[in-house]
Amino acid sequence: MSVGRPPRSEAEFRDAIRPRTRRRESLAERRARRSAIDDPEVVLNAASRFLETRARSVHEVRRHLADAGYRPELIEAALVRLLDLGILDDESFARRWVESRDRARPRGEIALRRELALKGVERSVVDAVLTERRGGDERGDGSATSSDAVAADRLLARHARALERVADPRVRRQRAYALLARNGFDPDTCREAMARLESGPEEQG
Repeated sequence: MSVGRPPRSEAEFRDAIRPRTRRRESLAERRARRSAIDDPEVVLNAASRFLETRARSVHEVRRHLADAGYRPELIEAALVRLLDLGILDDESFARRWVESRDRARPRGEIALRRELALKGVERSVVDAVLTERRGGDERGDGSATSSDAVAADRLLARHARALERVADPRVRRQRAYALLARNGFDPDTCREAMARLESGPEEQG
């Protein structure tokens, strides 16, 4: 549109009053800009912001910072600082992950191991946390039980209504078994949980 000439159309008018905005920075440009950063505090602050929403494993934080484009030596320095401060702690992270799953989204030990491995938690740490979980495998009356058994019962209870709508008992058992297997329960735990479900509370108590 020429200077001094009034806009001839609504589109020209919108173009005339639209504020000029900066071109959006591309992902490659952001990574290049961050790779030039040499201030450790900038990387430490980026890691801290990433941890604001929820707890993370060391591997998750390292991968996030690397994907953002920060230099490897600054990433490692930030991780060391966070570990020293106790803000990063894979054992604490794994324990909270397992407790959260047991409370809200029951999983078997097979699934818990797989999930924590994907988070980059070392196998020795996972072993220690799951051993601790199994250490509480005792009922109030002193009889032995299993953390996986409790989790399996909770999972079936959450899906009880959907399973009850399946009229054919054989199909219902198949779906219950598949549900448990998908959520990381071993075959023995699946069979035992289904037996408890079918026997009902009267025979269990």
